[in-house]
Amino acid sequence: MIKKELHNFIKNAIIEDLGDGDHSSRGSVPENTKNKAQLLIKESGVIAGIELAIMIFKEIDNTLKVTQTLNDGDKVKFGDIAFIVEGNCISILTAERLVLNCMQHMSAIATKTNYLNSLITDTKCKLLDTRKTTPLNRIIEKWAVRIGGGINHRSGLYDMIMIKDNHIDFGGGIARAISKTKKYLSKKEKDLDIIVEARNIDEVNQILKETGVKRILLDNFDYKTTKKAVAIIGSKCEIESSGGINEETIVKYAKCGVDFISVGALTHSVPNFDLSLKAI
Repeated sequence: MIKKELHNFIKNAIIEDLGDGDHSSRGSVPENTKNKAQLLIKESGVIAGIELAIMIFKEIDNTLKVTQTLNDGDKVKFGDIAFIVEGNCISILTAERLVLNCMQHMSAIATKTNYLNSLITDTKCKLLDTRKTTPLNRIIEKWAVRIGGGINHRSGLYDMIMIKDNHIDFGGGIARAISKTKKYLSKKEKDLDIIVEARNIDEVNQILKETGVKRILLDNFDYKTTKKAVAIIGSKCEIESSGGINEETIVKYAKCGVDFISVGALTHSVPNFDLSLKAI
């Protein structure tokens, strides 16, 4: 499934960029010219997307040869070389921007994930991503989170039940929304975990009255209320904190005793990681 999705991603990205041909390269470089280029690291962090880059090069031209000097997830610094690609120059140039776009974005996500994860390593808390991803880029963004040491939350609307505030309000309250969900899953013969979002302690107590809930998501709780909720929930359900948590607050939330912290900023607001592909 993942390989098929990656293939579709690469194929569609190439179509978007290539159109009816790389006229810049074909117009300026002799057709059969061969050479080498290296992927240069220009800042410190965690590299991600090397495996994807190889797949892109092979999709453009399966005669291109890529020699890795680094692997996805490696810590890197300015001046390091991730790989050398050699073969037809037009093919290398055609793949260049797509490779850089993917690797710069993935490396930025992996670096941010690795940093935030390092802040909570002495707690039981696990770092999660969210569905706040770039449309049609979710597969590589969540891949980058894994490379950085994070854990993927649900992949989409289809692989987990998450009853959020609007579901509760549209569905007639917490008890009714949970009850209807369980009946729906039974009817459809689906076995999906159920997470329910709580906006306050009263809603935490309402959720705990129902059965079949795997995790309670504490949405925008402050530290004091989070600790109170953790004490109330105990081991009855998994506990997740979410809502604007960043590098300045993540440790305090983790030390409240929650099992998971989800951070949308892992994927939705990272600056590109500085990389370049240069002829040797």
